[in-house]
Amino acid sequence: MTRRFEVFIANRYLRAKRKQTEISIITVISILGVAAGVMALIISLAVNNGFRSALQDSFLSATAHVSIRERVSGPGISDWQRLIPALKALPHVKSADPGLYGPLFLSGPDRSEGAMIKGVDIETSGGLSDSLVHLKSGKLADLESTKGFPGIVMGTRLADKIGMKVGDTVTVISPQGDMTFFGVRPAYYKYRVVGLFEAGVYQLDDGWAYISLKNAQKAFSLEDVINTIEIKLDNPDLAPEVAAKVQALLSPQLIATTWIEENQRIRSALEMERIVMLLTIGLIQLVSGLNIFTTLTMMVMEKNRDIAVLIAMGARREQIRNIFLCEGLLIGGVGTVIGLILGYVSCAVAGYYHWPRLDEQVYELSYVHFKPLWYDGVWISAAAILVALIATLWPARTATRVAPAEALRYE
Repeated sequence: MTRRFEVFIANRYLRAKRKQTEISIITVISILGVAAGVMALIISLAVNNGFRSALQDSFLSATAHVSIRERVSGPGISDWQRLIPALKALPHVKSADPGLYGPLFLSGPDRSEGAMIKGVDIETSGGLSDSLVHLKSGKLADLESTKGFPGIVMGTRLADKIGMKVGDTVTVISPQGDMTFFGVRPAYYKYRVVGLFEAGVYQLDDGWAYISLKNAQKAFSLEDVINTIEIKLDNPDLAPEVAAKVQALLSPQLIATTWIEENQRIRSALEMERIVMLLTIGLIQLVSGLNIFTTLTMMVMEKNRDIAVLIAMGARREQIRNIFLCEGLLIGGVGTVIGLILGYVSCAVAGYYHWPRLDEQVYELSYVHFKPLWYDGVWISAAAILVALIATLWPARTATRVAPAEALRYE
């Protein structure tokens, strides 16, 4: 019953009555300030989480979790056939596949374009990227076709730039060609486009193509060597642990790196952006706390005589303090609820309609990905209400110091 009395009085004080219009306006501003801070935090964290998740999923779908390469660029990995069975026997390893890649030129009807050509062994590979397994068009099985020209699979954007579609013939130009009296002559190879992939990562879709491992060795004028072994795991987060075990199997000339290390710059940038956003938007919550402080301070001054009457009628000073604490919590609670609703609804709408659009050449993604997490809403709500509670402590303490005799002397 006592608590109901305090909440009732607090609720009445927050409603405008004739001369209290200014206080009511400040109260509304305080609520909107809390709502704006909560909404901004929900949206900013959803964007940060979305960027992190989208980039991670895109890169992991197209790249290895652990990669083995030469420490210093050399002739290549020659004993790869011995290493792969041992790597596949390690815990959490789903696949270990050879790869050979390097830059070559592709010449199409529209233009010539440099591209990263990667040789893969589709017969024994179990770790091909999702974008390569689930092609946008064409068939991966035709990659090693012996009828006519060998096959090539390229990114959709790369194919559009040089004017290629499935079934067309493209010329691959390799600078490591035949040795002549005048020096090395570039070699020209004809390939038939047997598939187009779309990884969702601009860098891959715009500049990568796949051919068979044997054809890649021929194009680069190499023997039976590779320059990478790509390992896929059942849990990408275990990459550092598995990489340490892989390194123990390798010669000193080889090194095992993880997808975390290779994308450390992006991850660090996103983490720094997250911290900056939290600090910046936290200022909004600070301003809303100051608004609550101003509102309640003005209300204590306005309700000075009312407080004196309540004390004279038997209200305890603890109840007077709780009245203003309830007012601060009501302002913070209402603002938090409004902010949560606006934040999560905004994320859902923007995510559904893919707003806003992005320049893929800069951000690697075509639109902003929103990933609001429920536990972000929990701690953001707790922080907003805590700020509101702290802002009420001094006005509530001031209210308990009202002396009834002084306040009612001239009544």
